[in-house]
Amino acid sequence: MTVIDFAAFIEQLATASGETILPFFRTSLGVENKKPGHDFDPVTEADRAAEAAMRKLITSHFPQHGIVGEEFGAERADAEYVWVLDPIDGTKSFIGGFPVWGTLIALLHNGRPAFGMMHQPYIRERFTGDNGAARYRGPSGERRLSVRRCASLSEATLYTTTPLLMNEAERALFGRIEKQVRLSRYGGDCYAYCMLAAGHVDLVIEAGLKSYDIAALVPIVTGAGGIVTTWDGKPAHNGGNIIAASDPRVHEAAMALLNA
Repeated sequence: MTVIDFAAFIEQLATASGETILPFFRTSLGVENKKPGHDFDPVTEADRAAEAAMRKLITSHFPQHGIVGEEFGAERADAEYVWVLDPIDGTKSFIGGFPVWGTLIALLHNGRPAFGMMHQPYIRERFTGDNGAARYRGPSGERRLSVRRCASLSEATLYTTTPLLMNEAERALFGRIEKQVRLSRYGGDCYAYCMLAAGHVDLVIEAGLKSYDIAALVPIVTGAGGIVTTWDGKPAHNGGNIIAASDPRVHEAAMALLNA
């Protein structure tokens, strides 16, 4: 069974999660903090309902598959095929009414991301990738995604969700790069990686990601011709400190500063 066999089902998962989430967006929904007394890590009824809807579909169609989700943990995580789900990546934007959030759906085969989707149901955009190619579908139509070339940090646009998610040492390393780029912006969560794949951003640098934050985005970025690794050059799909780049030259330059 190849990954292409799952393409229609992944679309079904995205549709089901979007239909579950949208009634909650820009409403007076309740918000819980998953880390009371610590950093604000919000979760809403929309997060849980969307993940539950996707899990139900996966279990019904592929009971032998594993599932790893942000809200309900792992089941059969050592299976040949494992779905990695983040129902709302960017919950802080979601509760603020900003549409820079998305549902992340990854399919791992033997532990490696084989296919990924970022679905933004409010804007009606879907970004998909299988490592070999990446595509966009939305209000402006359909097209293949391709990163842009960027020769140096001085020409680069850099995104991170916020340096406040980094510890002091990580912020210092990030600051080395931020001082050299042409433009640095904060926010975006999963959208920043998709904009890199679409040719609008050159670098995304984050710290402390979980597998469900990044696994779906790896096949999209690599499929568009980009690079995604950890700060020490290892595969990114299990999470950690992550750097995504549109061009090998920018990736190499940023890595040199992160590891100096």
